[in-house]
Amino acid sequence: MTGTNDPASKPASAPSGGLVRGFRHLPGHLERAAQQALLEEIREVVRKAPLFQPTMPRTGKPLTVTMSNCGSLGWVADKAGYRYQPTHPVTGEPWPAIPQALLDLWEELSGYPTPPEACLINFYGDKARMGLHRDEDEEDFSAPVFSVSLGDTCRFRIGGQGRKDPSVSFKLASGDIVLLAGEARTAFHGVDRIYPGTSTLLKDGGRINLTLRRVTRA
Repeated sequence: MTGTNDPASKPASAPSGGLVRGFRHLPGHLERAAQQALLEEIREVVRKAPLFQPTMPRTGKPLTVTMSNCGSLGWVADKAGYRYQPTHPVTGEPWPAIPQALLDLWEELSGYPTPPEACLINFYGDKARMGLHRDEDEEDFSAPVFSVSLGDTCRFRIGGQGRKDPSVSFKLASGDIVLLAGEARTAFHGVDRIYPGTSTLLKDGGRINLTLRRVTRA
């Protein structure tokens, strides 16, 4: 699936130094045709499991992204806390299956012997961002966090094991893949901003981030 990325959003290579061990950035891994095919599958997932607005547990403040999930488990956030559950928080229906194209990418690149159980679908509008955080609601940290970018370019930031550790940032473009494994699996990371109009993949703009995760111990 490697190929030329969306010409409207040329990928930037990750910086050569200053990154925590276990971090991998694969710029332009998905060519435009593969991006388009995957986008159509995600649209079908969202038709069955509509986007919803996650909120912060203590404050009830809404996150700036909207989201959905696919897989046997899905991540949700509300006043009850951060957690994985088998059903959509609004419809009560089970999450749709993870598209085979994503499972194939996981098998090709993750280095992990069992498939992911959850795929978070985060939609970023022009003003959306994601503050520095660690993915630690899972039982199994030996599996990587596996991320696929579709649509507008973002500025991604990754640091160390402490929120105030030094961090570096760089652009992720449509078709890029990022893996957080080893020490990077629990590193603080986030999205500083979206660059509107940098991709033509999504008709109305914005960015979709697909994050594959293994939740329970294999």
